[in-house]
Amino acid sequence: MRSTDASRPDNTREGSSLPSRAFRAVGFSTRGLRLLDQRALPGRISYLRPTTAGQVARAIEVLAVRGAPNIGVAAAYGMAVECRRLPDRRLRSGLRSAARTLRKARPTAVNLSWAVDRVERVLSDQGLAPRELRRAVLREARRIETEEVERSKAMARAGSRLLVKNATVLTICNTGALAAPGLGTALGVVFQAKLDRKRPRVYACETRPLLQGARLTMTELLRAGVDATLIVDSAAASVMPECDIVLVGADRVASNGDFANKVGTRMLAGLARELRKPLYVVAPLSSFDPECPDGSAIAIEERDGDEVRFFGRRRTAPRRARVFNPAFDVTPARFVTGFVTDNGIVRQPFSQSIRQVLAR
Repeated sequence: MRSTDASRPDNTREGSSLPSRAFRAVGFSTRGLRLLDQRALPGRISYLRPTTAGQVARAIEVLAVRGAPNIGVAAAYGMAVECRRLPDRRLRSGLRSAARTLRKARPTAVNLSWAVDRVERVLSDQGLAPRELRRAVLREARRIETEEVERSKAMARAGSRLLVKNATVLTICNTGALAAPGLGTALGVVFQAKLDRKRPRVYACETRPLLQGARLTMTELLRAGVDATLIVDSAAASVMPECDIVLVGADRVASNGDFANKVGTRMLAGLARELRKPLYVVAPLSSFDPECPDGSAIAIEERDGDEVRFFGRRRTAPRRARVFNPAFDVTPARFVTGFVTDNGIVRQPFSQSIRQVLAR
């Protein structure tokens, strides 16, 4: 997998434009797949050019590409790049093997398996010749990306209506254009509110352990010219009284409304409930899992302890320190005011309303 660096392009100045115009985390062209390596941000803009599904899976595992919707799009294109290298005689079997590899990359985000399943269904058409099959796989991957962009726009419009003028928003992790095609999910609501001249203000949690809030969310907010303040995760209780709303994303939503998101989200939800602040989850319907009955059935990824023992390359904890490092936590449905989806806002009772919105 080749890595290419790019110096700061003209449209990446802070406050110059909304991030959807500056960043495209996943892109596919005649030259192949290009992934923005989010590990290098904010200091450097660097791209990966994977040529196999295994390399795409690895990019997802190490968080070079991240955000549930973008993971799904990257995985779909991972199937397309695999098409390019497989010989005709191994095309179908090789694609099925690639699908298994991609599904294992990260267990929590349902968009990953959802996108891979959609592309793999193309293989069921036994009448397609190898050349036609390659075209069909790429066509389905492009369709998934286009749909996610439209979902982003729909969520942004629906969510912006929840924000009064000069609203103060609390958020965690990164849910902007770096996490989802288009404007993003939760952060996309903020960007739309700015476009609607509502002048939103944001408190962004730094988001341990990899600082996605500090590195990525603050980068996007500054580029968009949004009034934003970075806080450590443990300062959330101190700023919550000033906030009008809490907006978060989701990697998987169970059929009863329990949802998994970046670790620390449940803490924010508990604080919001204590202080009677509304908490909305902004997620496309592709992040809803009707086969998952509740939060106890969601697999939670646990990451390497060195992500906590080190701060960058500097050791901050004893080598033998035992570390519990879950990437996500599960927030109970009772803490959620509503879900902002691409098909409108879903409210309690979630078991009924989620079923209805998915049926549409």
